[in-house]
Amino acid sequence: MKIAFYGSSLLSSYWNGAATYYRGLLRALAAHGHDITFYEPDAYGRQENRDIEPPEWAKVVVWQATPQALREAAAEAAGADVVVKASGVGYEDDALLDAVLGAARADAVRIFWDVDAPATLAELREKPDHPSHRQLEKLDLVLTYGGGAPVVEAYRALGARACVPICNALDPETHHPVPGDERFAASLGFLGNRLPDREARVEQFFLEPAARLPEASFLLGGSGWGDRPLPSNVRAIGHVGTRDHNAFNVTPKAVLNINRASMAEIGFSPPTRVFEAAGAGACLITDEWPGIDHFLKPGEEVLVARDGTDVLDIMAGLSEERAAEIGQAALVRVLAEHTYEQRAVLVDELLRNTLAKKRAGAAA
Repeated sequence: MKIAFYGSSLLSSYWNGAATYYRGLLRALAAHGHDITFYEPDAYGRQENRDIEPPEWAKVVVWQATPQALREAAAEAAGADVVVKASGVGYEDDALLDAVLGAARADAVRIFWDVDAPATLAELREKPDHPSHRQLEKLDLVLTYGGGAPVVEAYRALGARACVPICNALDPETHHPVPGDERFAASLGFLGNRLPDREARVEQFFLEPAARLPEASFLLGGSGWGDRPLPSNVRAIGHVGTRDHNAFNVTPKAVLNINRASMAEIGFSPPTRVFEAAGAGACLITDEWPGIDHFLKPGEEVLVARDGTDVLDIMAGLSEERAAEIGQAALVRVLAEHTYEQRAVLVDELLRNTLAKKRAGAAA
């Protein structure tokens, strides 16, 4: 199948948390025989901050962030069997969705792939006249980054024909155990961009515990923290490219995952960081959210904190040996049950079945 995929960026993870998700899933789909072209705008400085070269398993088309280039890129959808418009592309998302669906062939499978369902659904609820409302009936599938039953029910209530969560996972070729690296030495590391929907939780789960543990060292990676006052024992290192994520995860005694508030509330939406850390064999501490036990077993494969006090208690009782045991157990679990190849089997079946039904209906 020829797949035209319109997303934020495949080549850069700079201000682009979906990069790992796109790379792992699309590479696994390509292995099932799909011919994938990824269309990404030249926006947000991502092309100046690429962390992979164009891969062999997908063609990448970078288009200028202009109305004319948008129309030209969208017109390419006419040649595809499956057309995907992701959320958060970063330039004129509503216009791009209109143009892509308008260009797609009548017999093509049309998909909206939502990598931030809480934000998208909140916007749709607040704006009954939002253009995406009228586009839902033109879609064959809505696929989401996660969210479980609440997200499925919300999309169905808005008129989607079908909604299927495709959760994050592990790409073992990209995220795997490596030796530690002194650049990332710390008691506890956190990797995440500074976002309005997460900053208060970073304060609660990471910065406050750091201030109360002056004898420990804390490592903060991610963009946007440069002007944020930090405790003296927190070392901010800015954007960390994906090639360094393995070393970032395995070097500290433990690493911390902090979901955005909306993702934590809706649950069943483990971010890429969870699987990156588990795939590297790191000891992961995560904030509490519904569905964590669906992916990793609390207390054995992951440590769960309800607040900053729990983070303090966990760190106080965590030995290097115990941290290594938890990291190894998490690695075994994700390799067995949560790889992108396993997710790709589900997506491949969805695409083939949907395309077959659509063409059979057209022929009837």
